[in-house]
Amino acid sequence: MQLSASIFKAYDIRGVVPLSLDVEVAEALGRAFGSAARAAGQTAVAVGRDGRLSGPALVDALIDGLVATGVEVIDIGAVTTPMLYFAAHTLCTSGIQVTGSHNPKDYNGFKMVLAGRAIYGDEIQGLRKTMEEGTAKLAPGGSVRKVDVTEAYVQRIVGDIKLARPMKIVVDSGNGIAGATAPAIFRAIGCDVVELFSEVDGNFPNHHPDPSKPDNLRDLMAELAKGQAELGLAFDGDGDRLGIVTKDGQNIFPDRQMQLFAQDVLSRVPGGTIVYDVKCSQRLAPAIEAAGGTPMIYKTGHSLIKAKMKEIDSPLGGEMSGHIFFKERWYGFDDGTYAGCRLLEILSKHPDANAVLNALPTSFSTPELNVACAEGEPHALVAQLVQNARFDAPAQVSTIDGLRVDWPDGFGLIRASNTTPVLVLRFEGQTEAALQRIETEMLAVLRTVKPDATLAAAAH
Repeated sequence: MQLSASIFKAYDIRGVVPLSLDVEVAEALGRAFGSAARAAGQTAVAVGRDGRLSGPALVDALIDGLVATGVEVIDIGAVTTPMLYFAAHTLCTSGIQVTGSHNPKDYNGFKMVLAGRAIYGDEIQGLRKTMEEGTAKLAPGGSVRKVDVTEAYVQRIVGDIKLARPMKIVVDSGNGIAGATAPAIFRAIGCDVVELFSEVDGNFPNHHPDPSKPDNLRDLMAELAKGQAELGLAFDGDGDRLGIVTKDGQNIFPDRQMQLFAQDVLSRVPGGTIVYDVKCSQRLAPAIEAAGGTPMIYKTGHSLIKAKMKEIDSPLGGEMSGHIFFKERWYGFDDGTYAGCRLLEILSKHPDANAVLNALPTSFSTPELNVACAEGEPHALVAQLVQNARFDAPAQVSTIDGLRVDWPDGFGLIRASNTTPVLVLRFEGQTEAALQRIETEMLAVLRTVKPDATLAAAAH
């Protein structure tokens, strides 16, 4: 089978429909994944999809492929990615979500859990090999049953969350799949909810569902400014990431959210190790230590963070991209709705939610920046940087994922994206002058290996 190599990403499979990804690819993946599931002793695979227009056809083909390998398919229908993860924790231990995540509307793809683990890297390449070579092991006895997990999922969250007082919030689902369930869940825990764009529509007619982009939060900010709601929540297209906006229009980025979540979790899990990725603020580690925890900086990537959390039994993890992973009281997977509920539970204990959020330590920082490269170039450039870069004390160098250099007053990061041919850069300073100095120094180092480096805002 001829496949486009570009669709096999580090953490999932993703491409443009029907150019690089179509029903034939979906069916071949079903056969390859079903074979891998059977080899791992699995007999059932849960399947869900987000609200994209290409979803139904891809799901049908995927299910055909899975059934051909003799597994039982548990079809849970149109759901958020976290609801697929929920099914793969409660009904079985393997699953595939058909989702384009936060990519443009003509994209779609597959996020996969095999025998309780989010698969990535070599395992995804292994599926590719099976698909290309046509070596899937087919077997009779496959079947499909439809299961609605919504009630069990809602009850699990509502039974866990206790608000100290009612709260009025605005929820912007961006016409993504979270709109079908998230507003109702927030009402069920005791919120008065103003809804924006809850109707699931794969054309995304109002704005793109990616809360990491400030442009996509304008409607939410406008609604907050004119009404009585005290907080705004926004979801990405498949519901695994959360954006938070205060009444006065401040975007509370995930590394600041993590300070609040860490304090809360560590009050019940003293001494716990909190995992976060290399793009997160320098302010996060001291906040974790002050709350009695152990900070652990790790590689970017939701599958990688989940694997590390499992390995060290971490109660909480998070990424700058907006994936928050609660193991304490939850399952350890990223879920925007559940993270929003946990946030509201914490804030409901205070009379002024916005004061709590705005008081979280912050710095001057750039958004995520990208430097476009040729295919295969980013990792080679980072390897050169890691080998050659020298920084004088008091700078501290980490090479766990690219080159991160921490000074007493800020940090700079240059790493290779695992999903697109770009370098990812981020700079932070405790003062504007520190930010400028660090950015200048890091860019000078970058230009020793890539003289033509041009900065652009991350496209995601």
